[in-house]
Amino acid sequence: MEPAAAPRWLTADQQSAWRKLITLVELLPGILDTQLQRDAELTHYEYFTLAMLSEAPDQTLRMTDLATATNASLPRLSHVISRLEKRGFVDREPCAEDRRAINARLTDSGWQKVVATAPGHVAAVRDAVIDPLDAADLRDLDRILAKILARTNPRS
Repeated sequence: MEPAAAPRWLTADQQSAWRKLITLVELLPGILDTQLQRDAELTHYEYFTLAMLSEAPDQTLRMTDLATATNASLPRLSHVISRLEKRGFVDREPCAEDRRAINARLTDSGWQKVVATAPGHVAAVRDAVIDPLDAADLRDLDRILAKILARTNPRS
């Protein structure tokens, strides 16, 4: 049996970057949820789900595709879609191409909710993430996040 390799501890610079990243990962959802709850009575994930449907052809996606687009499990998405259905923002219907599949479709009321909510959400995103960066920072952030997501997100 070979001896276990020694741990590869983080350097001071790596530890500093890691702590900043994990702090952002922990704080940002609360910032976005707070704004959306206050202004639109939606969670960030509910808004993200509505936004993904608003951008889809015919404002309709298969549930499996919507789960992929929103980085969620099907059970989590199904629960959220049920809440959005009760509020009249989304309908579920059988998929015309595959009767075994279910589509989620944004209703007119859901579209109106996205249109009314988007400006405040974009303002919160700009304030928290975009505006502190200059153009070079934004390109670097995009490049860096693409590298991390290529390693961590099986869907990317």
